[in-house]
Amino acid sequence: MKFISWNVNGLRACASKGFEDSFKALDADFFCLQETKMQEGQLDLEIPGYTSYWNYADKKGYSGTAIYTRHTPLNVTYGMGIDEHDHEGRIITLEMDGYYLVTVYVPNSQDGLRRLDYRMRWEDDFRAYLLKLDAKKPVIVCGDLNVAHEEIDLKNPKTNRRNAGFTDEEREKFGQLLEAGFTDTFRSLYPDQVTYSWWSYRFRAREKNAGWRIDYFLISRRLVPQMTDAKIHTDILGSDHCPVELEIEVL
Repeated sequence: MKFISWNVNGLRACASKGFEDSFKALDADFFCLQETKMQEGQLDLEIPGYTSYWNYADKKGYSGTAIYTRHTPLNVTYGMGIDEHDHEGRIITLEMDGYYLVTVYVPNSQDGLRRLDYRMRWEDDFRAYLLKLDAKKPVIVCGDLNVAHEEIDLKNPKTNRRNAGFTDEEREKFGQLLEAGFTDTFRSLYPDQVTYSWWSYRFRAREKNAGWRIDYFLISRRLVPQMTDAKIHTDILGSDHCPVELEIEVL
């Protein structure tokens, strides 16, 4: 089974930059999107062989997630069932026979860390949501988690120490999620590999490879023996993020 996750930073813009060609070339069973920045009816992007599910933010042109799948889920839910968090289109959960698939676009703490307190509440509630799922079936969670966990995960850790995405608080919450029973698939397979998934549009960051690894596949620890590979497709353009991949033998 192949899973792809991609923060497209505006699907309508990405669609004009070769999205469908990249989608077809990646040939995934599940293709998860974050930051679609769309409302229903703004883009007709049906792809033969796939069913799609969408979670739109109340605010136009903001956030949003989607999943394209070749496989019919038992159930689909949107959000985590907490009103404070469920107006920005950030979560879709597919229940499959043997596992849950969750795509998520985690809130950014923003300039000046003005949303950090909210982010901390989100992190605790999202971890509790995943653990509730994990008590029933193993979980595959993917998306833009808006945190670089360790210094290896960004180009300039020292100068970014108190910037959104690399605060001690955000990194600690990510660590708590791992301690709760989840595995960072890419880092598990490639503990020393320096590869990024996001580059600022400023300062020619992608050209200089001054990036961050903030897009992930995490899996319940009991799925680790079934994991076969994890990839970061740095060569695929169309967004300031690139797609990330998980290959796993799902029973």
